[in-house]
Amino acid sequence: MDKETILLVDDDPKLLELVQNYLTSEGFTVYAAKDGMAALQQFKEKDPRLVVLDVMLPKLDGRDVCQQIRQTSTVPIIMLSARDAEFDRLIGLELGADDYMTKPFSLRELAARIKALLRRTYGAYGQQADKKPATVLETGGLKLDLKQHVLWRQDGSGQDKKQWTEIQLTPIEFSLLEVFLKNPKQVFNRLQLMENTHGFAFEGYERTIDAHIRNLRKKIELDAKHPRFILTVYGIGYKFGGSHA
Repeated sequence: MDKETILLVDDDPKLLELVQNYLTSEGFTVYAAKDGMAALQQFKEKDPRLVVLDVMLPKLDGRDVCQQIRQTSTVPIIMLSARDAEFDRLIGLELGADDYMTKPFSLRELAARIKALLRRTYGAYGQQADKKPATVLETGGLKLDLKQHVLWRQDGSGQDKKQWTEIQLTPIEFSLLEVFLKNPKQVFNRLQLMENTHGFAFEGYERTIDAHIRNLRKKIELDAKHPRFILTVYGIGYKFGGSHA
């Protein structure tokens, strides 16, 4: 099987070389870019399976790069930043990033997060995709195809229901919805959701789940301010209501 391809974007040449060498030693094929414009060009040409993207970039900011990629692709994105403010982290996630790491970071942890995201998105890392028949989870206006990694939504109700519309989800959004659909009515706290979607959980970052929930609600709810599917359980976390009347 071909190696997994990664696009690595950072304007620090020493860090770029260090990370590229480490990820290559981990078995990845790594393409590198030093600015935002080059990143978009490389993304178009190389079609990577995952993007590691610095926030502060010349020519085009990393947040803008993330936003432009999200207009056409749901490829998993990990954002890097020297700033550790929760506000900056949540902005990156709300733009569609799947994960966020602050500098300096552990190369081993970065590789672990990359592998976890690849597993969530494409199946077992380093193995071929699952060949079992497609599994579909369906409830009141939502249809999640686990093999094709596609969500379909049916708007309206009763005789006013329209045809199914395909909804683009990021890998983490897809994993969140899968967890909820497989466990209707079960209440999850944020750390549990992080463990189920990222493959790991750690204190201090569990609030990033809120950003992913907000993004997911915007895509599946008719009124994100008054959700019917993903419900907040105050003081605990979230559960799937499953109502779409």
